[in-house]
Amino acid sequence: MKLYLATQNKHKIDEIAMILAPYSIQVIAAPFKKLELQSKNIEEIALKAVESIEPQDAPVAVEDSGLFIDELNGFPGPYSSYVYETIGIKGVLKLMQGVADRSATFISVIAVKTPQGEIKAFKGETKGTVTLQPRGKHGFGFDPIFQPLGSNKTFAEMSIEEKNIYSHRGKAAKMLAWWLRGII
Repeated sequence: MKLYLATQNKHKIDEIAMILAPYSIQVIAAPFKKLELQSKNIEEIALKAVESIEPQDAPVAVEDSGLFIDELNGFPGPYSSYVYETIGIKGVLKLMQGVADRSATFISVIAVKTPQGEIKAFKGETKGTVTLQPRGKHGFGFDPIFQPLGSNKTFAEMSIEEKNIYSHRGKAAKMLAWWLRGII
């Protein structure tokens, strides 16, 4: 089975492809024109984006994710990509200076549209903390400053295989795979 993934982000493609491979689902990067929506709700963004794509000969998926920091009232949340591009990791760490509660949640939503036009969304969450300093060289985005609960490593210190055990995107992708394969 193949799945079109509407993204040009190589890191997302690699992570999702690795998770779906054991389910015999081949991920194909697809340059569909995706709406760039602004909303406080990641699920709404992913659903509206996948709705805007015409049905194809195989399911089409859109993934959206964000880092929600408790003490910053969920910021950067759905604006994570923009915040990363503008103030980056240094800017987020500056906002967190002197903050004792460093709790955060990474959330991923994968919305999918079948060739028949059916639309479904799958949400994965990973709780953790924002570290004091960036650590690690792997991953992308805010991975160097996010340490998931149950690990002493940031996402950027993990291999893709290890990250996928903990990651929000991994959880959402597994639910997508189970649904596509008729398990749920």
